[in-house]
Amino acid sequence: MPFLTRRALLGAAASLPLAAPARAAWPDRPLRIVSGFAPGGLNDIVSRAMAQALGPVLGQPVVVENRAGAGGSLGATAAARAAPDGSTLWMGIVDTQAINPNSYRGLQYDPERDFAPISLVAHFPFGVVVGPSQPQLRDFEGMIAAARAAPGQFTFASWGVASTSHLAMERILRAKGVEMLHVPFTSQAPAMQAIMAGQVDAMALPAGGAESLTRDGRTRCVAVIAQRPLDILPGAPPVNTLGVDLESGLWKAIYAPARTPPEILARLNAAVREAMQAPAFVEVVRQQGAVPQPSTPEELAALGRRERLAWGEVVRATGAFVD
Repeated sequence: MPFLTRRALLGAAASLPLAAPARAAWPDRPLRIVSGFAPGGLNDIVSRAMAQALGPVLGQPVVVENRAGAGGSLGATAAARAAPDGSTLWMGIVDTQAINPNSYRGLQYDPERDFAPISLVAHFPFGVVVGPSQPQLRDFEGMIAAARAAPGQFTFASWGVASTSHLAMERILRAKGVEMLHVPFTSQAPAMQAIMAGQVDAMALPAGGAESLTRDGRTRCVAVIAQRPLDILPGAPPVNTLGVDLESGLWKAIYAPARTPPEILARLNAAVREAMQAPAFVEVVRQQGAVPQPSTPEELAALGRRERLAWGEVVRATGAFVD
């Protein structure tokens, strides 16, 4: 057997191909959920509940980053441009994924091209509330009669032009043939504050927010936009029993930036589905009049396509375009 010198051994080792560096197991850093709306509203509440439930499943902290503005579009643009490495998630809603692409001219993101769907979270029904500025109004027909008696003077709030809260009220008003003055706010929380302060007369908003507004009795929920009565808003009839054929609510879903590796997306779908079973998360969703609704990425993608078509018709009918 020939004798190999130390120099020969080193030379042979140097000629071997370099081994690929070991890839760190994902996730290897904290994650963030980007919310396109300010703290205090439903999107913030659900995002934080998801972050708290998802962290233990993934073994990494998950934080919420609020990037409010332009009906959620600023946050959506930021999330779409984030590195597709699994460290950034996006809490998309029907506004950002289906309405804004129809209503906002010059939108800086494409909901289908720029996001990878992970899972639906839930559908949240709406309630219609009348605030303390109209103490004499006790029911839905009273609200409609008051608006008809003073066209354009009865006001309603929303969290932005062409938002679900705006378009839901517009569809009710069109069905009843009345006019109200729309007063848009930057997000749900300041709109609710304006209702409580008597600065605005009415609003359509998620049922959990409607319930919180009505606790002191000064603000009344006169109807729910749902197919059945809601336990958290007892006594409020569904609008489809009041001559308005409408079911409108707010769905929320988890996305990642496009080009996120398939193996990470699969892990995220499984983790999100597990997180939605956490009792604390289930309770938060229940308090908003809903139940968790996990889905496959394919089911979420199909929902987005259907909703963009449906809300496009509503935007064109109401002329709710935003420059």
